Amino acid sequence: MNKWFKHIGLAIALLFSAVCIANGGDELANQVQQSDAKIWAQLKDGATGYTTSQSEFHAQPINTYDLRVLELRSDWLAPALMAALFGMIIIFVLFIKVNGISKLHHGFSGKLVHRWSKFDVSIHWLGAIPCLLLILTGLTLLAGRFFFQPWLGEGIWEAIVYGAKQIHDVMAIPFMIGWALMTTLWAKNQLPKMYDVKWFLVVGGYINFGPFKGKHPDAGFANAGEKMWFWAFALFGLVISASGMLLLFPNLFEPSRTLSLIALVLHSVSAIVICAFSIVHIFMATVMSEGGMECMVSGYCDENWATQHHNLWYDEIKANGTLTYKE
Repeated sequence: MNKWFKHIGLAIALLFSAVCIANGGDELANQVQQSDAKIWAQLKDGATGYTTSQSEFHAQPINTYDLRVLELRSDWLAPALMAALFGMIIIFVLFIKVNGISKLHHGFSGKLVHRWSKFDVSIHWLGAIPCLLLILTGLTLLAGRFFFQPWLGEGIWEAIVYGAKQIHDVMAIPFMIGWALMTTLWAKNQLPKMYDVKWFLVVGGYINFGPFKGKHPDAGFANAGEKMWFWAFALFGLVISASGMLLLFPNLFEPSRTLSLIALVLHSVSAIVICAFSIVHIFMATVMSEGGMECMVSGYCDENWATQHHNLWYDEIKANGTLTYKE
């Protein structure tokens, strides 16, 4: 019997010890929670700390910001960038299927007219190739975790994100150089004219049915659509370059968390606009306009293409004696 009493007594002692430890653990947890709540309240009230950093915000332990900014990025901007890329591609494929392309009414003449210098062609591709890579990698970084990650393994996704981030950072600099050169050197040929209004009214003469069929509006060196794309690229390229510099070199500019979030939103909005315009530009040059791609490959265009799509420019260079052919 004494043996049983010993076992029962030991069990009671262990149970009592466990209860005491549990109570002590609960008390410790409550103390930690109270301490955390107190610290958080102090931070929200603007409490400052000390650090060896010389940043403007070095004394601010934590930044407060509107969480709706993050929701805007995930709920609206990420799907919008997806729509700008894939949506515009689908729209153009359907449009070409229904409308067809804009063919040269008199076929190719075989005579190539000088339109762009080799330097102009070079700076076009200096901006264009990085722009395409930035769109694809930016899409991965902004919207990938919502649309691509669920279908991929963690290891594959991590490698894709890492690669996209490296390419995005590297391609940013040549894009900004190309943007600056194109905006500066090409602006003189992109100024709006009164005849641009008529170009929009007949959709540039690219519609092959209804009242628009056979309409060929006047156009100078650049038509109204190209001018709209140029100024959109100039404006939103400036925003995307400025915000990109802020995000790419945070140690140099030392932005606050709020400013970084604002830059991120502006960067994303600008990317959506440039992405949509880029798809239109690519389709117009490569598929929609017969003979258009030659301009940015060799710098020359077919003479019939020039008279059909840029008649005022062709008449001008013919009249002033600057019309030259490829030999």
